Amino acid sequence: MNSTATGISRQRGFDLKNFAANNGALIGLIVLAVVMAIASPAFLSAQNLVNVGEQVATIAILAFGMTFVIVAAGIDLSVGSVAALSAMASASMVAGWGLPEVLTIVAGLVVGALAGAVTGIAAAYGKLPAFIASLAMMSVARGLTMVISDGRPVEAPSQVAALGGDLGPIPVPIVVLVLAGLVAAFVLRFTVAGSYMYAVGGNIEAARLSGIPVKRVVVLVFLLSGVFAALAGMVTAGRLDSVQPTIGTGAELDAIAAVVIGGASLSGGVGRISGTLVGALVLAVIRNGLNLLNVSPFWQQVVIGVVIALAVLFDVIRHKNTRL
Repeated sequence: MNSTATGISRQRGFDLKNFAANNGALIGLIVLAVVMAIASPAFLSAQNLVNVGEQVATIAILAFGMTFVIVAAGIDLSVGSVAALSAMASASMVAGWGLPEVLTIVAGLVVGALAGAVTGIAAAYGKLPAFIASLAMMSVARGLTMVISDGRPVEAPSQVAALGGDLGPIPVPIVVLVLAGLVAAFVLRFTVAGSYMYAVGGNIEAARLSGIPVKRVVVLVFLLSGVFAALAGMVTAGRLDSVQPTIGTGAELDAIAAVVIGGASLSGGVGRISGTLVGALVLAVIRNGLNLLNVSPFWQQVVIGVVIALAVLFDVIRHKNTRL
């Protein structure tokens, strides 16, 4: 009787070890924020927190799309280049083709979706490894961006520029971040497609034998990754008030890092949008805090690299323990 009561109390009680295991990134973020606040009083100022929110918006939106791919046991190295291509193509359609500005954002999203779909088709039906397919798209998309712009910045259309503005006291990038996160979380958690992504990432052969259309799922995750990359590119262009051909250079590494720091497994089958947001916040807080402390950008790269390495190492250890 006593053992039964004890078991029931444990189930009802708070399991600190389990909470820490499932929310390591969140705990790390809180600790990191406390350390930065002590090291620099300016960290908790309202203006600085708004700056952190705007900085995290682009990388988080990009990482939301990456989450779909990684959950399905893939990788997408093209997101930074697709972000640039989508923003540049939408601006060029308005400036050169006379596209109505009201369709600017839609056009950019369509370009991102097409680029992602091509990568997905190459991986699913062309049987190229996702790494190679997305690497090829990274080169193609960046090259097309340079061709379209002739290597020069282009003025952001009004619809894109609005993405970098304010909605009352709240910056629009933060609003877009919240909406994009809600959409991504809904797709991943509450739709059949989302459950298929977890199944494909968990065991692709078992998913195929269960009747899941694996190839279509692979195309879908890359297509969604392209859409979110396009949105991230246009938000970045809005903040800059111009479309730079170098938008998103190296951003794919931050996106992958945010997803992994947030608890997703590179082996697939595990990942949450909320975790990805926390991972993106960790990267943003580190960069912002180091800037406030006047740390050299070169050393910042070293610190970020160490954080990424530790996150991947933790994922490998966790995956081994799960298998045992």
